[in-house]
Amino acid sequence: MSNAVWFISYKLVKGSSTEEFLQVSETLFDKVISPKKGFIYWKQLVEGDTWVDFTEWETMEDAKNFEANSDPNDPFAAKFYSFIDFDSLKSNFYTVKKSY
Repeated sequence: MSNAVWFISYKLVKGSSTEEFLQVSETLFDKVISPKKGFIYWKQLVEGDTWVDFTEWETMEDAKNFEANSDPNDPFAAKFYSFIDFDSLKSNFYTVKKSY
């Protein structure tokens, strides 16, 4: 069975503090994301004003279950989402075919 990657790119809301965003991201990771079934890792990447969340999951089902069952009203998620410019957001799932 192949792992799955969830690739999400976005920009932050104008005026957002990068340091505060990263603190909120870490809390979201600790409280919400890392305990989920099949979670492997989350990397946050940035180039200019574009951010990428790169998460790997044991299976595509685990990744999609996390997305489908995420509660945007969860206080940790809501705080994280308050930083995201949703007009800029793009999200895709990929199956890992080979790792080197």
